[in-house]
Amino acid sequence: MRILVTGGAGFIGSAAVRTLAAAGHDVRVLDSLRADVHGDRPPPTLPDGVPVVRGDVRDPDVVGEALDGRDVVVHLAAKVGLGVGIDDVDDYVSSNDLGTAVLLRAAATQEAVPHVVFASSMVVYGEGAYSCAEHGTQPAPPRDEADLAAGVFDPRCPVCGSVLTPGLVAEDAPFDPRNVYAATKVHGEHVLAAWTRATGATATALRFHNVYGPGMPRDTPYAGVVSIFRSEAEHGRAPRVFEDGGQRRDLVHVDDVARAVLAAAEQPQGPGRVEPFNVGSGEVTTIGDVARRVAALLDAPEPVVTGEWRGGDVRHVTASSARAASVLSWHAHIRAPEGLANLVTR
Repeated sequence: MRILVTGGAGFIGSAAVRTLAAAGHDVRVLDSLRADVHGDRPPPTLPDGVPVVRGDVRDPDVVGEALDGRDVVVHLAAKVGLGVGIDDVDDYVSSNDLGTAVLLRAAATQEAVPHVVFASSMVVYGEGAYSCAEHGTQPAPPRDEADLAAGVFDPRCPVCGSVLTPGLVAEDAPFDPRNVYAATKVHGEHVLAAWTRATGATATALRFHNVYGPGMPRDTPYAGVVSIFRSEAEHGRAPRVFEDGGQRRDLVHVDDVARAVLAAAEQPQGPGRVEPFNVGSGEVTTIGDVARRVAALLDAPEPVVTGEWRGGDVRHVTASSARAASVLSWHAHIRAPEGLANLVTR
């Protein structure tokens, strides 16, 4: 297949390009290489023969050039960050929402409308899945600041007030974006759904969970905490862990994510709709576990659990990736202990 990867020079994008090219596909990259996304890191090495069109996904002329003759678009280009404030809300919305709209409009004008694989995120869910012993499955309301100050970090049942038990979130969970970046990912999925209905094309939304691995940036909504802990430990300092360290996450290695992109590109589902898939490892890892592993690997002091908290932080979000296994025959291969060891000690 002839595949365009937007954002193909980024952390996840470059891994996806290598995997797609290794599978024999004709890959082209569109990337702006903007400084606020790539920082001062050198551009990643891409496979020989992969052309790179440098330009902004919001530029219709550049997008039209990059799309020409492509069968599949893997849309990874985005302003990725925490997006917790409003100082750059316009840049997030422009980069992510407008960029997606420009790309989809251009794709609809192609002689053969391409299949689209969209990089969504776990952040569309906000909190993960929870249940109450008495009242069953319940949404997690915002955590009370009095509870947080008292060291009660898990959300409470909105019916009876008891502490909820976390579980695995599935694709049918409702959207609950907690920051601007998350809101752009929700809107991206909605725009993509409208586009598929209008064009009859196929589209897949991959909801990446905590992606980590070589080349990962520090400021990311996925697994930037790994980079932060690594930096502290490399300087001989004890990693600092917020709350009680029990926050549950699903760490999935970037090479496994790249294989999920390949599976989604090669297996379009039914036309006229968006098919969502969680992309997680299937393993539950706590933030405290990550800090202890990183500190031990680098002979750093034991992590310090500070009890500090931020009111808007998500407590638990871990994935059920059973649907990706069933429909796409994809599952993660790299377990967190192995992946963290390779990342931290390389």
